[in-house]
Amino acid sequence: MKKSASAHWSGGIKDGQGTISTETAALREAPYGFKSRFESGPGTNPEELIAAAHAACYSMALSLGLGNAGLTADSIDTRAVVTLDKDGDGFSITAVHLDCEARVPGAEAGSFKRITEETKQGCPVSKVLNAKITLEARLL
Repeated sequence: MKKSASAHWSGGIKDGQGTISTETAALREAPYGFKSRFESGPGTNPEELIAAAHAACYSMALSLGLGNAGLTADSIDTRAVVTLDKDGDGFSITAVHLDCEARVPGAEAGSFKRITEETKQGCPVSKVLNAKITLEARLL
């Protein structure tokens, strides 16, 4: 399986602007630029999109892990916070913090913790990131 997205950019780094689109049209010419990435301007940015992808991937992977243990979640809510730090002359994504709350009837705290940690390591987006990934998971 392959999925795609595209980006267009015009202008210089600080005064330019771009758009991001996905093949499914979930994003269609969504604006991005210097201000939305490094200041508080309108639009999206790559780090926000990585955070969204990681939160979604983790939630689905946790559902799989719970299912393999014979459990079904009523709900899984995950928030990902991506940290972008100065790195020499450029920048690097250095960390992602996942914060997850789940309602899982019949789950025991110990097995839930084990499954959430395994999911943190095994989620496909976690595997592709070269960043420290931390997790706070709560069973509701």
